Amino acid sequence: MSHRECFDPFSLGGARPGIHRPLCRLCLLRGGSPGGQHRHPDAGGAGRPFGLRGYDCLAAPAPDALAAGLTPVPLKEVACQATAYLGLGGPSLCAHNGALFKEGVPLPLPGQSTTAAETRREAGAQVQVDIFGEGMADFWRSGPEESHHINRWLAANCFGDYCTRTGPDLRQRELIAFRFLAAQGGCEPQPKSHIAANLRLGTGQRSLIATPSTALPYIGYPAA
Repeated sequence: MSHRECFDPFSLGGARPGIHRPLCRLCLLRGGSPGGQHRHPDAGGAGRPFGLRGYDCLAAPAPDALAAGLTPVPLKEVACQATAYLGLGGPSLCAHNGALFKEGVPLPLPGQSTTAAETRREAGAQVQVDIFGEGMADFWRSGPEESHHINRWLAANCFGDYCTRTGPDLRQRELIAFRFLAAQGGCEPQPKSHIAANLRLGTGQRSLIATPSTALPYIGYPAA
């Protein structure tokens, strides 16, 4: 069975309820690749986790996405944001850039960062409030002493470095985050909180239900 036969029914041109905008559909396709469950083919049995079922899973949607009207920057931003949720073993920017290069996109793309070392934590903490509500205002200060640093990193890095970047808006980025978390497995409380956050930002129930449907060829029927 060919790659096209497996994935075309779920592609950007395929039918799926509740998802009409190209960026949302691409986010779900890319976000459906589970992280930490596969190992790099060159790493051997004890190699590092490999987030995709193959680098082609990241590169494959790029031509269809560009043809559907997406610009290269949102494509890059989905891959960048994956680092915070799937780790560096997840979607590869090298595969992403290679796909764009093959489509004739001039590289490097413009930078999208809006924060600096001295502003990233404050900006990230504000994004947490914007997404989840005022209860997150001082979340970066919370937690046991031995693990307090993780909440600081969460605010400064996950939200300050990534969610403040230009390209996809905050609502789109939160939908991306939900897909990454839902595909991960083993962190079930997180998708639940991000469902609530998506609804809070105005993402409809149909779009949230369509998320696992779009990612189905990557995560399988049991997870969907």
